[in-house]
Amino acid sequence: MDWKEILRRRLAMPNTRTNRKKSEQELKDEEMDLFTKYYSEWKGDRKNTNEFYKTIPRFYYRNLWFLLDKHQTPPMIGEEAMINYENFLKVGEKAGPKCKQFFTAKVFAKLLHTDSYGRISIMQFFNYVMRKVWLHQTRIGLSLYDVAGQGYLRESDLENYILELIPTLPQLDGLEKSFYSFYVCTAVRKFFFFLDPLRTGKIKIQDILACSFLDDLLELRDEELSKESQETNWFSAPSALRVYGQYLNLDKDHNGMLSKEELSRYGTATMTNVFLDRVFQECLTYDGEMDYKTYLDFVLALENRKEPAALQYIFKLLDIENKGYLNVFSLNYFFRAIQELMKIHGQDPVSFQDVKDEIFDMVKPKDPLKISLQDLINSNQGDTVTTILIDLNGFWTYENREALVANDNENSTDLDDT
Repeated sequence: MDWKEILRRRLAMPNTRTNRKKSEQELKDEEMDLFTKYYSEWKGDRKNTNEFYKTIPRFYYRNLWFLLDKHQTPPMIGEEAMINYENFLKVGEKAGPKCKQFFTAKVFAKLLHTDSYGRISIMQFFNYVMRKVWLHQTRIGLSLYDVAGQGYLRESDLENYILELIPTLPQLDGLEKSFYSFYVCTAVRKFFFFLDPLRTGKIKIQDILACSFLDDLLELRDEELSKESQETNWFSAPSALRVYGQYLNLDKDHNGMLSKEELSRYGTATMTNVFLDRVFQECLTYDGEMDYKTYLDFVLALENRKEPAALQYIFKLLDIENKGYLNVFSLNYFFRAIQELMKIHGQDPVSFQDVKDEIFDMVKPKDPLKISLQDLINSNQGDTVTTILIDLNGFWTYENREALVANDNENSTDLDDT
């Protein structure tokens, strides 16, 4: 018996707990709960079907799904129900004016892939509609915080939005209210770091909706979110507490700020003094010390070195002459600090000439003597290049990459033999 038949039978069952006749609202609520439960189980992916359906009008998720299911076009592909264009138009007529915008030839063609019968997946279309409705509702929700009415959110606007969102996210239930301000700051910085590269202090609502950050944030509505998903989600409680905990551990004098010496213990404590000097020269500081917001930008840059916004942040620090490109002089300026650390740790210094040649080979810049930010981004090697220049541990890992891979393979073989 499939989930739809179970749903129908459950809805038809009398209430065994009490003889009181259920109100129309109670019946609707039960229908909603059952639909969400069985639909989620049938799809087998709670992450994409979670609580946000409860914010969408019942008309969409109940009536639309049953109409699509009623007009499916056999045969099924495995367990995937399909629908052809003729039935697709029939559903559009019956679904009513609110759904009319989704039942167009353009939408059908967009979802049409390789089906030999010229059909589209009912599930894919349903999710497409749900996503569009959700985006529309979220746009309205965000617009309520756009006090200027210009289609942008300032930092304080987004802070208010996220602060009021916290009680609706079960994964944040355990957060102490005293931590809310730090959580909001942590969450907002990711939006502004990646979506406001020119540091204008405002972000387009359209850009917020287009990126994946809101999906990650609203993923916290899932009460059964896995530990792994929480650890990789910047907006989760464990992640926010990890970042803030690191900041507190670095703050040895407990003054709420980080000096250059305190920041030098970040990560493996192997970043060069030359690079740290540049951080404190270029980034916003207060009497030569870094606050939590500036620290968050630093962390976001170093933890996402493959991303253009992160590379832009680091590139600005490496571009010591502010010329818009890295040349042999600037590369040598930073790598000398790596060589000095190698001597201190009893390692034989590596020739700069060899490293310089490797960097230019990796990046393949348009100008053979200059590396622009765009060159670095286009090469897909930006994370490796920046690591080589700023972090001894990162450089050592790069230099010994072949030996490390061989060692990993040996360990894998040993495990297979046991």
